[in-house]
Amino acid sequence: MAGWNADTAAGPVGSGTVTLVEGSSFCISSANGDIHPERPHGVFHEDTRILSRWNLSINGQALEPLTASEKEPHRALFIGRVPRSDGYADSPLIVERLREVGAGILEEITIRNYSSDEADCVVTLDVESDFADLFEVKEARVQRLWEQSRHSEGDSLSIRADWQGVRKGIVVNASGADVSAEALTYRAVVPARGHWSTLLTVVPTVDGVGPVASFVRPAGGEMSPSDRRRQEWVAKIPRLHMGNRSMERTLRRSYDDLGALRIEDPAHPERVVVAAGAPWFMTLFGRDSLWASEMALPVDPSLALGTLQTLADRQGSVVDPMSEEEPGKILHEVRLGVSSGLSLGGKSVYYGSVDATPQFVMTLASVSRWGFAKDTIAALLPHADRALDWIRNYGDKDGDGFVEYQRLNEQGLINQGWKDSWDGINFADGRVAEPPIALCEVQALTYSAFLSRAWMAYDGGDPALAARLTEEAVRLKKRFNDEFWMPDRGYFAVALDANKRQVDACASNMGQCLWHGIIDEDKAPQVAERLMSPEMFSGWGVRTLSSDMGAYNPASYHNGSVWPHDNAIIAAGLMRYGFVEEAQRISTALFEAADYSEGRLPELFCGFGRDQVAEPVPYPTACSPQAWAATTPIMLVTSLMRYDAHISRGGFWMDPALPKSYGDLHITNAPLAGSRITIDITGSEPSVQGLPEGVAFHREHRPWLTELIEQAARKSDD
Repeated sequence: MAGWNADTAAGPVGSGTVTLVEGSSFCISSANGDIHPERPHGVFHEDTRILSRWNLSINGQALEPLTASEKEPHRALFIGRVPRSDGYADSPLIVERLREVGAGILEEITIRNYSSDEADCVVTLDVESDFADLFEVKEARVQRLWEQSRHSEGDSLSIRADWQGVRKGIVVNASGADVSAEALTYRAVVPARGHWSTLLTVVPTVDGVGPVASFVRPAGGEMSPSDRRRQEWVAKIPRLHMGNRSMERTLRRSYDDLGALRIEDPAHPERVVVAAGAPWFMTLFGRDSLWASEMALPVDPSLALGTLQTLADRQGSVVDPMSEEEPGKILHEVRLGVSSGLSLGGKSVYYGSVDATPQFVMTLASVSRWGFAKDTIAALLPHADRALDWIRNYGDKDGDGFVEYQRLNEQGLINQGWKDSWDGINFADGRVAEPPIALCEVQALTYSAFLSRAWMAYDGGDPALAARLTEEAVRLKKRFNDEFWMPDRGYFAVALDANKRQVDACASNMGQCLWHGIIDEDKAPQVAERLMSPEMFSGWGVRTLSSDMGAYNPASYHNGSVWPHDNAIIAAGLMRYGFVEEAQRISTALFEAADYSEGRLPELFCGFGRDQVAEPVPYPTACSPQAWAATTPIMLVTSLMRYDAHISRGGFWMDPALPKSYGDLHITNAPLAGSRITIDITGSEPSVQGLPEGVAFHREHRPWLTELIEQAARKSDD
């Protein structure tokens, strides 16, 4: 296998599919609620498809779908009707399937009879489980055949499976059903103008024996575990009201999706981290989880802390070419219950990411500003130092001062930055760049990593270490601007290739460099102009690749598509360099794009111009919900608010530049250093109530790391 790339990616899940998410479990089904094994459908728990067929029929007829409504990210109502045997269109039998995902699924089936005659109904559910790896399902190559046994006892059906000594299983509980080894059957009489209902649960078992958890209907007035978890999330995050109701809906949808994408570290249940996205990435990712939690700091800083702690526990310690582990390196992804022949690098933890390691250091510095205990941050500093050692000793293998990547085995990722499809890094004429590859945004992340650790060193009373790290950052910035800048093009090369040639495609990557501050001030105007040019800005956002490049394809994964998170980082970078109108334009375009998908931004959409197609064109295999996309609206608004905190400096900063079309903004219950604050922005005038003792409000941008370090260096010299 060539690693993840465009030809091993997931095929489309199909039109009308419904995806439900709750932690590490998710469900993909057709519009009528059925699950088909030959499609990328199923109920998944810890990267295993525990339910591959779940087909409901009434009197031998599959349901005709009418609508599917997502109540919450973990719950949906499917409504369909039973086709008439006499060929008439209208049917008096309407079927509702209310499904909830948790550790398995709970489903309530209700048949409503709108006829004046009672109806005899044979209700059948065909149930199968192939216990396939997530990779097998998403790539349509289910190969392993588990040795299965099916047992019915009372109103329960157990399916147990064994493969090379690994045991898995499920238990289906169907009270009142005739349960056979093949199917569940109810013989119901639905009264005239009345209804009939039943409740079923499916839960995985531990080692094929005991159930993971009971999944029962809550008692009257009580909430299900998923609802209780959601309520706890809602209670701890900010509550907001905006004059622009459409934007308010999008932000609230983002909060809901972010809550549903939270997963726990199995070894430390108190640590909550962010999964990358549904349906195929409901697990811990280095890059994705760090970016999402960084973008969500104003909503819940504990997500970033939990992500850092969990990644620190799994930080590389040995050299392993198969998994691409190296001392100090931060992982790319973790997979649970996936066979070694199918996962990246052949192991449950894969380290093939060039940017997660510097990003770890950057995010630690961000978290340190938000008021966590000093000993909590101090415990992570050795991991940050090991990450910097990886940058020097392994990331920069040829000693040229830049961090490069090249996969170490044929089962790894060809490209190891965020554009990780096989053809994602290319020249202006369309030729694919050859590794080792030094990406522009990776150098920017490394610059931020050096500055971040330098500031934490000053903050911790170690000016000598801070000075050394600052000097490393200064050298990197100069070399970057010397060797990546293309003055004849007016933009930065996306990368340097194996021969240190500038990979001259005009790509969005340089926009992310703005956020880190590595771009010289005199070059920033040309970068901003190019990013907002008709070739780059589609009208819905900045494209990943300019439309005048050889590899451009508006329906590609990374060569012309629009990624919301990419745009959020670019918009924040534009704000940093003073390009407020450009940042506002990107933000407004993305919020308008969200209106076409019920307030939820997908992982990406196609790059067709707004003047060509009047609404965003969906990308067929985009994850939704997805962590980066869920946190994009949060970062867009907080960037325009210039919203940030630095508790050790006793400061909370805000200097809003929200467009008038956004309306007034009212936020309560916003977390800050153990307190909850209230923010009001009327017109462009901000006010803040409830700041903790010792924290003052400043109406300006928070000092950048470069400014903080300059101030600290002057003090240490005095």
